[in-house]
Amino acid sequence: MEENKDLIVILQQIQQKALEALQKINSSEDLEHWKAVFLGRSSEVMQVFKEIPAMEVGMRPVLGQKANIVKTELEKHFEAAREHIQQAALTNSITQQKLDVTLPGRLPERGRLHIATQTLQEIYRILAEMGFQVYRSREVESDEYNFELLNIPAHHPARDLWDTFYTKKDGIILRTHTSPGQIHAMHEYAPDPVRIILPGMVYRYEQMDASHEIQFNQIEMLAVGKNITFGDLRGTLEEFVKRMFGSGVETRLRPSYFPFTEPSAEMDMKCIACSGKGCTVCSGTGWLEILGCGMVHPTVLMNGGYDPEKFSGFAAGLGTERISMLRYGVDDIRNFWANDIRFLKQF
Repeated sequence: MEENKDLIVILQQIQQKALEALQKINSSEDLEHWKAVFLGRSSEVMQVFKEIPAMEVGMRPVLGQKANIVKTELEKHFEAAREHIQQAALTNSITQQKLDVTLPGRLPERGRLHIATQTLQEIYRILAEMGFQVYRSREVESDEYNFELLNIPAHHPARDLWDTFYTKKDGIILRTHTSPGQIHAMHEYAPDPVRIILPGMVYRYEQMDASHEIQFNQIEMLAVGKNITFGDLRGTLEEFVKRMFGSGVETRLRPSYFPFTEPSAEMDMKCIACSGKGCTVCSGTGWLEILGCGMVHPTVLMNGGYDPEKFSGFAAGLGTERISMLRYGVDDIRNFWANDIRFLKQF
């Protein structure tokens, strides 16, 4: 009986000692150490619980109840101390590390369309007013559509005009121009007339400099129908250039060569930098090349599903970045892909 009373006294002493130690604690680290000493598995309170089964049957409930009361009290004071320490730490943080809420916020910048996209949309608008509709085709092409069906058979010298990216799969390449879309469109629409524009990215393995990139946007015009003449081609292109650059722009056509058009031509416009007097921009000629064009070759018409005896057509291709350079006075095509915000914000 005396032993049981001694355990009750010991529990009271443990509680008093623990509470006295708790009053001296002012950090989270010390508090966790206190918890391990007075409430951990090896603590004195937990040791009392282990001795209860060896006590007299009549005293077990009394000792168990007292041990639970002491344990619960210590846990309650522990939680109160932890909340007090956390609140003190927060108050100290707010006091020592002040936040100046009077500083103005930073407004998010509004996004904008890339200069090439703006130019492309303007081209869409102009050509849509002239009766053309957009037709998209794939960028990964077959050799057949990129060359063969465009009157450029294997080993033809004209293939040297394009520095082609070939893939590991035989006969599959990255398209070098948007012209393969002509065949796709003609296969879809023949024998009905067609008047479309073919925009998209093209790829060429070229040395990159101020006027050349390995990838660039291109847009192509195609019109196929009955009684279409070279005069229709010239009139369409001159009207396009006037709407794109202004009514005062002078243009000229000069003979050229493309295997998928016959006859073929290059269209130049009078240099906008020197008004035709000759400068470094136009290499002293007074003229700037803006696009290639020509009447669709009879072989291409036939490959597209049209009878060249009944149908004719014209095609023209231009680079979106090149048009942007002429329109806005950009002197390096690499600026379009450098992602320099200072450059892009100008447009």
